[in-house]
Amino acid sequence: MLKLTTAYHPGDENQSNSAGNSNMKLTTRIQYILPQHALSRLFGKLLQSQHKSVKNTLIKMFIAYFNVNMDEVADPHLDDYACFNDFFTRTLKKDARPIANNPNAIASPVDGTIAQMGIAQKERLIQAKNHHFSLTDLLGGDKVMAEDFLNGPYTTIYLGPRDYHRVHMPVNGTLKKMIFVPGKLFSVNRSTVDDVSNLFARNERVICLFETDAGPMALIMVGAIFVGSMAVAWQGVITPERYNEQTVWTYEDRAITLKRGDELGYFVTGSTVICLFAQNALAWEDTLQQHTLVKMGQEIGQRKH
Repeated sequence: MLKLTTAYHPGDENQSNSAGNSNMKLTTRIQYILPQHALSRLFGKLLQSQHKSVKNTLIKMFIAYFNVNMDEVADPHLDDYACFNDFFTRTLKKDARPIANNPNAIASPVDGTIAQMGIAQKERLIQAKNHHFSLTDLLGGDKVMAEDFLNGPYTTIYLGPRDYHRVHMPVNGTLKKMIFVPGKLFSVNRSTVDDVSNLFARNERVICLFETDAGPMALIMVGAIFVGSMAVAWQGVITPERYNEQTVWTYEDRAITLKRGDELGYFVTGSTVICLFAQNALAWEDTLQQHTLVKMGQEIGQRKH
């Protein structure tokens, strides 16, 4: 495994949106001045508390407030979770998420809400109404990687707090490269996404490049404020404390192959996944549209080849 470290920091000064924008919501303006990483670390420590009464109280409040479906949880006994984070990244019963069995199916990698689903216009992706961002920026400045996805299908799926927060493979594939890109930690809720330009290319993220049955695929896990960490199955936890600069891993000497539905990683505590495919690689299900709820394993498209 070859590990390379470089720096890539898209400048906030080049963004059209800023904290001084008079049309920006107050909740978004506040995020510009908050110490995003420090608050996330502090919040993370609370959620890692192993004090029984603290963590059980947090879990019970969370279940009640977000109406978590405990019938599908593999282990419903709160005492079995060492801390709140262990509950948040809970596993589900074996049959809770059937994986699409059509051999050409593209499965949803997560539970969540479709924020966008469409075809890139050259290298331009839609973030929200009046907001676009580029493939190259999203992929940490890797222009060669971006070329694979020009005019290709993409989807952005938002994971809400109550959702299952493990990420799975949409299609059979072999890992080629992983990139950690440091950045901001803006919220990825709908309100902030509508307000902050280039948000997904500004927040820290983990980019996983696969060669799949549908051709090249990039799956991007986007961090956000109060997200304690992001982890992948082959590398463990990827955090800004460990990697302060853009970091690249390649895997020519190590075959990491995952099947459709295999676990790829997880979020603590929630965010967004973006999937990119090559031009003409697949067709999205025409019954799906913006704001549609999807479940991990559900068929969301079909590969063409």
